[in-house]
Amino acid sequence: MEEKESLEKWVAMLLLLLILNFVGINYALSGERSIENTSFPIATNGQPFPWNKLRLPGWILPVHYDLVIHPNLTSLIFMGSVKIEVTVVHETSTIVLHSKHLEIISAAIEEENGKTQADLKQMKVLEYPPHEQIAFLYAEPLQVDKKYFLSINYIANLSDGFYGFYKSTYKTKDGQTRLLASTHFEPTSARMANYTIKIQRDGQHSALSNMPKVKTLKLDNNLFEDHFAESVKMSTYLVAFIVSDFQSVSGTTSSGIKVSVYVTPEKLNQARYALEAAIKILEFYEQYFGIYYPLPKQDLVAVPDFQSGAMENWGLTTYRETSLLYDPETSSASDKLWVTMVIGHELAHQWFGNLVTMEWWNDIWLNEGFARYMEFISVDATYPELQVNDYLLGTCFAAMGRDSMNSSRPISSKAENPTQIKEMFDTVSYDKGACILHMLRNFLTEEVFQNGIIHYLKKHSYSNAKNNDLWTSLANVSSLLLFSYYVDEHFDIAEIMNTWTLQKGIPLITVKQNHKRIKIRQERFLKGIFPHDPHFLWHVPLTYITSHSKSIGRHLLKNHSDTIELEDVNWVKFNVDMNGYYIVHYEGNGWDTIIKLLTQNHTLFSYKDRASLIHNAFQLVSAGKLSLDRALDLTQYLQHESSNIVLLQGLGYLAVIYRMMERRNISDLVIDRQTWSDEGSISDRMLCSALLELACDLQYPPCVQKANELFSKWMESSGNLTNIPSDVLETVYSVGSKTANGWNFLLERYKVSMSGAEQRKICSALASCKDDAKLTRLLELAMEGHIIKTQDLSSVIYSVSTNPAGQHLAWKFVKKNWSKLLEKFPLGSFSIRMIIIGSTAQFSSKQELEEVKLFFESVKEEVSQLRAPQIAVENIEKNIKWLERNLEEKH
Repeated sequence: MEEKESLEKWVAMLLLLLILNFVGINYALSGERSIENTSFPIATNGQPFPWNKLRLPGWILPVHYDLVIHPNLTSLIFMGSVKIEVTVVHETSTIVLHSKHLEIISAAIEEENGKTQADLKQMKVLEYPPHEQIAFLYAEPLQVDKKYFLSINYIANLSDGFYGFYKSTYKTKDGQTRLLASTHFEPTSARMANYTIKIQRDGQHSALSNMPKVKTLKLDNNLFEDHFAESVKMSTYLVAFIVSDFQSVSGTTSSGIKVSVYVTPEKLNQARYALEAAIKILEFYEQYFGIYYPLPKQDLVAVPDFQSGAMENWGLTTYRETSLLYDPETSSASDKLWVTMVIGHELAHQWFGNLVTMEWWNDIWLNEGFARYMEFISVDATYPELQVNDYLLGTCFAAMGRDSMNSSRPISSKAENPTQIKEMFDTVSYDKGACILHMLRNFLTEEVFQNGIIHYLKKHSYSNAKNNDLWTSLANVSSLLLFSYYVDEHFDIAEIMNTWTLQKGIPLITVKQNHKRIKIRQERFLKGIFPHDPHFLWHVPLTYITSHSKSIGRHLLKNHSDTIELEDVNWVKFNVDMNGYYIVHYEGNGWDTIIKLLTQNHTLFSYKDRASLIHNAFQLVSAGKLSLDRALDLTQYLQHESSNIVLLQGLGYLAVIYRMMERRNISDLVIDRQTWSDEGSISDRMLCSALLELACDLQYPPCVQKANELFSKWMESSGNLTNIPSDVLETVYSVGSKTANGWNFLLERYKVSMSGAEQRKICSALASCKDDAKLTRLLELAMEGHIIKTQDLSSVIYSVSTNPAGQHLAWKFVKKNWSKLLEKFPLGSFSIRMIIIGSTAQFSSKQELEEVKLFFESVKEEVSQLRAPQIAVENIEKNIKWLERNLEEKH
């Protein structure tokens, strides 16, 4: 980072983080062919810069990159040379590339016959930092359809952040700090080429890249040069390389793919579960997609400093340690589920995203929505005991929460600059994308869905695709295979799905039953108070069951209102098993009937239906369409509920209300029946953990007493006693952190822990104390980035903000350190979004709302392109309205 630049200029540089090809140099995806009636920007030397757009011109297309990289982990400088084979599409004497923080040492362009057409002395080099672009201008134009080779030598510092070629550190048990260098190039480029990579390193380190190593040469000065096989044709952002002293465990799939998990040496015992899961899931995907994994190896690497959860670099997937490592002593049931699903997500990308890449980032959901949905399909097939499909409900509920706000966006949205592109990696792309795919799969049948995916992947392998390509593949297959549930209706898959991808929001289906006639209407569901907008219209594949039949009825709702004629029924329940992405409201006595049925015999409905009824009821409370009393009446039956998933759903809403109303009589929520153990199914363990966390948080005496007892014994053993079940570690640590000695002991334990899972639990516990001074110290430690890594800063701020004692402290910290936060994380990144939305999420007064608005207004120039401030403001407005509607009337 160049500290000497002004803040404004540095923020602009962060905004344009286009380091998408091996640490800084990047050719264009096909883009605009000419500059149309617009002025040229001015380069650093005062001359006109020959290109004025963020996306590079399509004059020249790259075919092959030959890259040599030499990182020096002592000086933290790296040298690079690249030889790029290019094809000229339009005659030009200018080549525009992306370059960030690189010093160009030499450059030359050669013809295919080896003749040098120009070197650095014969060409003009211009730089335009606001777009992070450089241009090479030649005297002689490059000819159409001829091959040329552009060679560039450069030098740069290893990045301090999480993007490009960046440095990372870890500490050994004896306190030594060790360095490594790793890459992260996503986003923003999405064009295809082949790559040959060579990495120079010293003898104590090893190198990894996308492809297997084919040979190593001994150079002078104890240097070695590793040569990697030529890659398949792939997108620039998937290129990856790592230089480290990591160790690995390896295995082989049934089809002969070598799978290895690389970690810091002292954490090798935590890598074995990931290896087992990766092999199983990779084998499943080969079978499900009908396409063999196209590379000879798949490496999974736990990088100590990593901003996101993981990255799907082809053949070299990288992860946060907490997303890959599993420690039986400190990893809970939910930790194991998380690790398995992240691996399922990144390996799904090896097909969705790598083999077939979206044409541009406006359709990033084709990568992320599919990978999120395939997590559920793959883990359900390979680890059925994890009951992963139960948690798809939570994924869709999260998507609906975001989508029911006016600040939401369409799944397919405009994304032209890096800030806009980074914000596309959000709940809408991931979770809503997965949920509409789930709805589509249920609409088309599993057979049609799977075969349509196979058709799509085979047709577009090693190339780019867009929304309509997927709909076309599914339509082609459905015309051959489809046994339509909607036999009397003609439907167009693209027409249906465009209503879900090209407009924002979620439909509210209002049902009014009058014996045989069911009247239904749709409108956009919003939690705030906004005028009705008749322009929103979805094609909704409705499903329903009735008192007279458990057979699923189906109706494709294409208009604002419609009528379904049935035999005379006592009740009807829409959105069977929550397979549709919509919320249902029952007018008249509809909710009364459902509440009565749940009280009399809740097993009339499936557990997924019961969970969705609870969810829909409380969502309708937030929208002012159902009273809080009616929603609470619906939960009365929970004392008879046996499904952990339903209890977890009910608990989530009741916990908020318990905290707001300061109720303490919580034994009715089966808390007294919970055991302090790691026994039972995944959902048993997760429910137990959630219930005990709530009970101790609300100071339920038996819970606090037991947690204190476990914590005291653990502290007396200097943290060596492994007497605390992993599922309740976080609760025990949280109770223990309430004393000064306990808080300090936990911080010391954090410093020496070799388990990322344990460190995360300790951090959460430290953030739950009630002492302002300790919370301030925690925030400062996270900002410093030594004891608590910078990658965890945003989650520390969020954790402190969810603590009633810390919510204003966290917000003041954000305001005070805003400029420093922007130096650490790029605008649009997940971390900045989490800081903006998380630090304000608990606010619920008009005074807090005005304060937040004033702050965002003061940094308007910086955040003008972000959706996050709009989300934050709307969240507070929603909280204010909820309290006005529901709590004031209770007093």
